[in-house]
Amino acid sequence: MNDNARTTGRRLSPLDQLLARADNALRTLTPGATRGERPSPADAAHSDSRPADVHQARHIAGLMRINHTGEVCAQALYQGQASTAGLPHVRRAMEEAAREEEDHLAWCEDRIRELGSVPSRLNPLFYAMSFSIGALAGLAGDRWSLGFVSETEQQVVRHLDSHLGQVPLEDERTRAILEQMREDELRHAVTAEQAGGAALPPPVRHLMTVMSKVMTFSTYRV
Repeated sequence: MNDNARTTGRRLSPLDQLLARADNALRTLTPGATRGERPSPADAAHSDSRPADVHQARHIAGLMRINHTGEVCAQALYQGQASTAGLPHVRRAMEEAAREEEDHLAWCEDRIRELGSVPSRLNPLFYAMSFSIGALAGLAGDRWSLGFVSETEQQVVRHLDSHLGQVPLEDERTRAILEQMREDELRHAVTAEQAGGAALPPPVRHLMTVMSKVMTFSTYRV
């Protein structure tokens, strides 16, 4: 959603909505195009921008590349769900969550650059896949769509916990970003559940876990 529509509260036409989705996709997938509204948590850290150990820096960059692609997927999921959500307040909630995830996207990209690396080249593929999944979740009904958000965010929190366990304590910049992301994602999960999200069937949760592992394995390397 563009800034004018947010501030005036006017109802977007289908063409406006299509252009807004396209604009979000371009900004998400264009390096450097997304800037966070909140300052990066790394700004308050005191550690050096890059670990002295080359292998460690490469590993942390790989972890942050995974998290960056995860935020690309989150943008696509929320945009897809917002495009098919039935209730206006659910659509607004999806769009608001997507805006907050833009902070994460920008923070991760900045940290990847600091570590001397680049985002995953597979991001366009994962964006398209995630948008389709989000749209299907929205078509299934708002309770299922909210349940999908809750489960997705819970899986993201587990990923972040794993990454925090691998990032050394002295890398305060990376840890500050991951810790703030974890706080935000957990809040998104709780909010979606409290808004009426349905618990997803075990086979769906298992499929989501498998897809997450595919994304993690590939984006760490590419």
